[in-house]
Amino acid sequence: MALEALIFDVDGTLANTERDGHLKAFNLAFKELGLDWHWSNEAYHELLNVTGGQLRIKYYLKKYNPIFEHQYLDDFVASIHQLKTKIYVSLMDEGAVPLRIGVKRLFNEARKANLRLAIATTTTLANVDALIANTLGAEALDWFEVVGAGNITPKLKPAGDIYTYVLKQMNLDPTKCLAFEDSHNGIISATQAGLKTIITVNEYTDKHEFDGALVVLDHLGDKDKPFSLIKGNTTNATCVDVAYLRELHATYC
Repeated sequence: MALEALIFDVDGTLANTERDGHLKAFNLAFKELGLDWHWSNEAYHELLNVTGGQLRIKYYLKKYNPIFEHQYLDDFVASIHQLKTKIYVSLMDEGAVPLRIGVKRLFNEARKANLRLAIATTTTLANVDALIANTLGAEALDWFEVVGAGNITPKLKPAGDIYTYVLKQMNLDPTKCLAFEDSHNGIISATQAGLKTIITVNEYTDKHEFDGALVVLDHLGDKDKPFSLIKGNTTNATCVDVAYLRELHATYC
């Protein structure tokens, strides 16, 4: 089957949003609310094993701050996350986080090749909109046929629900698509939905296991910045372009 669509995770895959975006926004929200909480970069490595911001806060409280009590904990956590999202969007508006190497190039090449584009993420729709609009322009939001974001499905990654939702909306068989991820939870999610996956690691995920990945790379590569192959078959490719993706798809899908 021919390759028809590319489906992208967002945080850590399109941009290194975790450290310079989400982590910073969480800590600023805690400070604004008068909470004596602070998440270090090291602690965030562990917290990222929990997908979804509200669940991440609850995990932190349970493991690291169990004496904290609130009569309406669910509502309180939701309010923290709402403020954090507002701060995150402001950071994106300031241009705090650029796209990763090769992302913009690949989007443009895929569109010229008439490949369909979609997003499958557990971050909120507001966060997706802010990143895309502030790195590619507001018109780029229309590049994506489907944006599966936030709590649109009951189960977050590593469950495959968000990818299954996107595939259903696109009316596509997973064998006609490739997914792009950066984490262990992400590849589990994509694999559960029947998708083959390209991995680009970052500082939070470079030690993760990626069984079943087509390739594991440090980034997508650009003209003067070739990718480094971490895992997978060596080829002459130096960047992830449409020809390379079609080669991978034809060989392994």
